[in-house]
Amino acid sequence: MIIREIHAKSILSASKIYPYVINPYVGCQHACTYCYARYMKKFTGHKEPWGTFVDVKVNAAELLQKEIRKKKKATVWISGVCDPYQPLEKRYELTRQCLQILFREDWPVVIQTRSPLVLRDMDILKEAKNVEVGLTITTANDDIRKLFEPAAPSIPERINALIELHRQGIRTYAMIAPILPGAEKLINLLTEAVDYILVDRMNYHYADFVYKKYSLEEYMTEEFFARVSQQIKSDCFRLGIECSVVF
Repeated sequence: MIIREIHAKSILSASKIYPYVINPYVGCQHACTYCYARYMKKFTGHKEPWGTFVDVKVNAAELLQKEIRKKKKATVWISGVCDPYQPLEKRYELTRQCLQILFREDWPVVIQTRSPLVLRDMDILKEAKNVEVGLTITTANDDIRKLFEPAAPSIPERINALIELHRQGIRTYAMIAPILPGAEKLINLLTEAVDYILVDRMNYHYADFVYKKYSLEEYMTEEFFARVSQQIKSDCFRLGIECSVVF
């Protein structure tokens, strides 16, 4: 893993998903095979394979403290093109520092991660007035997870993290994206863990080689995506869980 400490020029950026986004890191140690953020290499100049480098924006909190004074208060997404709780966060605590600033100023925050490391920050999350925490969970089958997300936390770890966050009174969601084999079995595992569920096929074709290597091509079809998304919607309706399919 190539780790570089850098000084960013800005940290609170405009986003098409939420008004603002904060990415404390460039690159991601989770190295998921399908990750759409691979496109970032076109703009950052990195030649290394995705998942082998991370740039650490060591001045993230300092920048944020200055920038929120100049911008209109609105929801901040943490994060869009990196995982804010990838393993390096345990050492650098950039996400935690940014959250402390945002919560102190009462800014709304939506966190999206794959990591149970988010539980480390339970103390500040419980005190926040407007925060949602989501974990991306793509399948109920951890063997499938290992094929597509070999460096990411296990599925049981993610679900247990959501359960604990939900138990502590924090608004939670699961992001089922992309829809991998085994995703249709997720909803029954999430009944005590989430307030709502988002579903997106997010088929960017970066992981096509994985499907072909393990003869999983049938799970790349429109029929599969339509059938599983409909089953997820039906299961959510049956269990009284809010669900949005965004493709």
